[in-house]
Amino acid sequence: MQRRTFVKGVATTSLLGLTSTSLEANSPVKAIDNSHTLKGKEFFLEIGYTKVNLSGDDAVATTVNGQIAGPTLVWQEGDTITLHVTNKLKKSSSIHWHGIILPYQMDGVPGITFDGIDPGTTFTYTFTIKQHGTYWYHSHSGFQEQTGVYGAIVILPKKREPFRYDRDYVVQLSDWSDENPNTIYKKLKVQSDYYNFSQRTVGTFVDEVKKKGFSKAFGDRSMWNRMRMSDRDIADVTGYTYTYLMNGQPSSRQFTALFKKGQKIRLRFINSAAMTFFDVRIPGLKMTVVAADGNHVKPVSVEEFRIGVAETYDVIVEPKSNKAYALFAQSMERSGYVVGSLTPDASKLATAPKMDAKPVLSMVDMGMDMGSMKAKESQGMKCSSAMSMPKKSIKKYKWQAMEDQKYPITPLPMARGVQTTMKAMSPKYRLDDPGAGLRHSKRKVLTYADLKNRYSTKHDKKPDREIVLHLTGNMDRYMWSINGIKYTDSKPLQFHYGERLRITFINDTMMNHPMHLHGLWSDLETGDDNHLLRKHTVIVQPGSKISYRVTVDAKGFWAYHCHMLYHMGGMFRKVVVS
Repeated sequence: MQRRTFVKGVATTSLLGLTSTSLEANSPVKAIDNSHTLKGKEFFLEIGYTKVNLSGDDAVATTVNGQIAGPTLVWQEGDTITLHVTNKLKKSSSIHWHGIILPYQMDGVPGITFDGIDPGTTFTYTFTIKQHGTYWYHSHSGFQEQTGVYGAIVILPKKREPFRYDRDYVVQLSDWSDENPNTIYKKLKVQSDYYNFSQRTVGTFVDEVKKKGFSKAFGDRSMWNRMRMSDRDIADVTGYTYTYLMNGQPSSRQFTALFKKGQKIRLRFINSAAMTFFDVRIPGLKMTVVAADGNHVKPVSVEEFRIGVAETYDVIVEPKSNKAYALFAQSMERSGYVVGSLTPDASKLATAPKMDAKPVLSMVDMGMDMGSMKAKESQGMKCSSAMSMPKKSIKKYKWQAMEDQKYPITPLPMARGVQTTMKAMSPKYRLDDPGAGLRHSKRKVLTYADLKNRYSTKHDKKPDREIVLHLTGNMDRYMWSINGIKYTDSKPLQFHYGERLRITFINDTMMNHPMHLHGLWSDLETGDDNHLLRKHTVIVQPGSKISYRVTVDAKGFWAYHCHMLYHMGGMFRKVVVS
């Protein structure tokens, strides 16, 4: 039933590049520079159709300058840049500069900041670069992000960075499907678990009985059935339709990053997938995380990290042996992977390690704490030990300082009905929780609790007020919303220019949601107010809550949404800063 565990690809054909293209008379573009990396202050980008073969079958992608991924754009902090984006598609398009602080008119979100780029026309973006680090760009029109309109951004700093490295590589992860994304979405609307082939069966129940005994196995299964939920519901779209890519290449055409023994290598990981969380590791090498979402963090050594959709992590590795190391990224639900090679010789390629076991959700992911579990057990609903958090996590699982913070809460409309059929009964801060599938790993796995801003935030202004937003949904009908209200029925969120705002998300669903606030930084509370973690995308785990602070320093209209592409239509808000 499962099409890919080792993703397929064709070694001889992938992209048909465009070397020179005549455009419309009103376009400033005369020719396409199809090199993978573009540097400078002025850029010419063309969104068009390109024939590709990434899975073994021919398909047509929407691409930037004929490439998947689009060219990496290298900018210099402090420069004013100009980007001429020409749309050669038959429908409207756009490019959003993800995580870049800029005037709202340049943010590239149709219906929020501009009308989009009509077919055959060119839109010119211009803004001054006020940051540095690793970012990315993508279409914000329809499902074009899924079909190839995305690329990396590297912004060089004015000042020397506080760490050293000898070589520098972008590692951009994404998911590709030969299916039309509209077809994928329609299938999910009809049957939300259409792509999930890891469901419980009679066979798995027999195995559970052997492992736990009939009483516990039956109690666990009955509990999930009563709630009409599945503990295998990890991802909406899987390797059944997806081919996973690294820098636009499947595992059969491995991306290679060269090194010499003893060198320090900087790897800029970017998750540009439409719907896939990746668990990333380099077997045999520890990774020192030095930046998150473009911002420097206090260095932390790990063996693995989970990277949510739209997040970026910069790591430094130092290979000790003259051998090929696997750059291994497996999908969170373990339906597939992509592998590249960190190697001293391009002819020496690494072998992918075996994928981990398929994860299973627990009562923690339902928003129940340990007290709830004991209460269920007292009512005869037995809960197996496999459904709990690791003991080492429970001991430090307090976050009391964050619970004790009280600020005036601005009431917002909340609806209960067809849009929301799930509710977290006791959501907790779980910043030290690596998530389902990684909780019992013997490897050192990165969590948000490990990350601290490299620079002090001790004197940052305290919040003036707080807003609480519930992430809500109806999985049976594949409906997503905020506070039980879908985007088309919602009113804009009102932020006041100059205020310091605390935003608390409560995830009432059993899915991870990467929440992205355009135009403003999110200073994540991780238990240390002196080193708040600065991000542009924050993962809200199933059944959990999370808080961050926002300095409202940019007037205009901004988008605020879940970055899972097929969730975005409902789990979206317009923000007005005035």
